[in-house]
Amino acid sequence: MLFGPPQRRLFGLFHPPERERDIAVLICAPFGQEVVRTHRLFRVLSDRLARAGVAVLRFDCHGTGDSSGDDTDGDLEGWRRDVCTAHEELHRLTAPRRIVWLGSRLGATLAVLAARSGRSDPSKVILWDPIVDGARYLDTMREKHVSALEASFWIPDRAWRRRLAADKDAFTDELLGFAVSPALRNQLRALSPQSLQLTGSHETVVLAEAEDEPVNQWARMQAERQIPVRLSPFRHSLIWTSDPFPNSAMVPAEALQRLLAEING
Repeated sequence: MLFGPPQRRLFGLFHPPERERDIAVLICAPFGQEVVRTHRLFRVLSDRLARAGVAVLRFDCHGTGDSSGDDTDGDLEGWRRDVCTAHEELHRLTAPRRIVWLGSRLGATLAVLAARSGRSDPSKVILWDPIVDGARYLDTMREKHVSALEASFWIPDRAWRRRLAADKDAFTDELLGFAVSPALRNQLRALSPQSLQLTGSHETVVLAEAEDEPVNQWARMQAERQIPVRLSPFRHSLIWTSDPFPNSAMVPAEALQRLLAEING
């Protein structure tokens, strides 16, 4: 389905519940290649939730997927508003159900930004491996992009690695096949744990590996502000920027079961 204002139409996939429960879920997907890697997982998750009586809405932000706009039209502020628009649409479809947000990676970051706006009222927000340090995330994606280039060519260009090390803006106009605007690049560079603050108006669950110190430290910092946040260690086999099971329908079972448990808990 399409929803949202005429100048910013968003594409969504609604999974109607097969029985009545008082809960609905809004899925905030990650960015770029990570959307491709998680598509099967969120499809299976949504189908299972719908069979259990949970309504689910998956959607593409402006400039991504099947929504209006081009790759370079995307930016954090606009995507934050898209999350609020999707929440309003899910509320229209399912009221008076309480709505849980599930965001992964950059989608989790957008969920935090959207919840702070005061425009939406999720009852619970689940953040799976949120991006809290935008500059670090951008540098990681740049390195992954160059690695993908090297794997694609019979004789890789050694200048790529030199450019990567010498110029912080090198390989930022495209990340693993998805164009990035200068505005989005600058917004990511400015994103820091200090600028990303949770709100206390709902329960927040942060799922992250114990070794992910930036996210763990950020979650502890939010708890020190007396924010109702629960940090839960979560190790899984999903590799965000590569697919260990190419051309298969396999979904990491531990990730699927953990997300189902957090939503139904």
